[in-house]
Amino acid sequence: MSRAEGFARYGGSVMSQTAPARSSTAAHARGHPFDVRAERILSELHQNGQYKHLRTIEGPMDAVVRVRGFGDCLCFCSNNYLGLANHPEVVEAGVRGLKDFGGGTASVRFICGTFSSHETLERTIAEFFGFESSYTFVSCWNANEAVFPTLCENGDLILSDELNHASIIDSIRLAGTIKKGVARGVYKHNTLEGPGGLREKLTQAKGAGLADNGQIWVVTDGVFSMEGDIADLRAMRALCDEFNAILVVDDSHGHGVMGQTGRGTHEHWGQLGKIDVLTGTLGKALGGAAGGFVAASARAIDLLVQRGRPTLFSNALPVTVALSAETAIRILKREPQRVQRLRDNSAYAREKIRGAGFTVVESPTAICPIIVHDTAKAIAMSKRLLELGVFVIGFGYPVVPEGHARLRVQISAAHTREHIDRLVDALRKL
Repeated sequence: MSRAEGFARYGGSVMSQTAPARSSTAAHARGHPFDVRAERILSELHQNGQYKHLRTIEGPMDAVVRVRGFGDCLCFCSNNYLGLANHPEVVEAGVRGLKDFGGGTASVRFICGTFSSHETLERTIAEFFGFESSYTFVSCWNANEAVFPTLCENGDLILSDELNHASIIDSIRLAGTIKKGVARGVYKHNTLEGPGGLREKLTQAKGAGLADNGQIWVVTDGVFSMEGDIADLRAMRALCDEFNAILVVDDSHGHGVMGQTGRGTHEHWGQLGKIDVLTGTLGKALGGAAGGFVAASARAIDLLVQRGRPTLFSNALPVTVALSAETAIRILKREPQRVQRLRDNSAYAREKIRGAGFTVVESPTAICPIIVHDTAKAIAMSKRLLELGVFVIGFGYPVVPEGHARLRVQISAAHTREHIDRLVDALRKL
């Protein structure tokens, strides 16, 4: 495993903010080796400041949320980029789904778990993002987990950006385990030319004959969740065409955010209709409930339907979520100004945060990382912000490399300028 893989591609878990009261775990860690080991690991997490605490929200997700123990707080750590999580039409669609279709699908897709709402949503996703077909999953983690073990065969090579999401990394590892002849490689983050870059890795693969014996796959995040930077999909498309490689993009933090109409990072780069496989989530900008999808050619989607283990052996996406997500996409198509409002809010936030004396990573996305370097400092700042009524999470090692700890501020179209000003006022008090 590369150093970059070891950094924290662990699903974006948050770092500890307060020391919890110790449980009775120690009392049970006497005889069984597992208990002893678990207690040791948990103690180390406490000592290293890496123990994660779950903050409980008592009410709907919005620009302002009620956090247990802290009252109403401005929320700057949500993926609710377009402010649709609590939109009345999105909520009503879910309620209608519950009334019309019941509480669950009670089956996997190929048995009796395919409902008309799934078909409607999948047609909508394919049309909106510019693909022949799509297929939904209970999460984008499951969607990514299905892609490479299903679509790759012995002799294939997968090249991955070193800072890709954990679900991509695990999918690649799983593909290599299930199909022993699948090779894997990592290229330097967002580097296409030069040492360690994508071209170098593709050239090496061609020289080794991998391009002749199998399919080359190149996979990247569209928007990288910790840095907020984006992949250059135009240049990556050109490289993939040169080496006859398939381009796979996870744009979970890009759709609803990037592009003139919110279709994502491929729209931003003028690549609508030019990406081979797109994965994404319904749990961020598109309603924020849950669920994920793969959009691709009809042939690739049929293979996922036939052989994708995450849907062959797990219940279908709840109809309530399917209807809410489809409604969110319709709202986005009807109200593209939400994307511009998000873009304006993000630019305003960056300007104000820099003006307050903080270092914020430049990016066209809604992710505004404030670099503070030290993990303990990031955790302490996050806790103090919450006490001031501002909900922002501090991230440190192993979620990001050592020395690169940060507060990850996430902007929404639901925020007002006043909300952002209050965020900056709180930052000034740190």
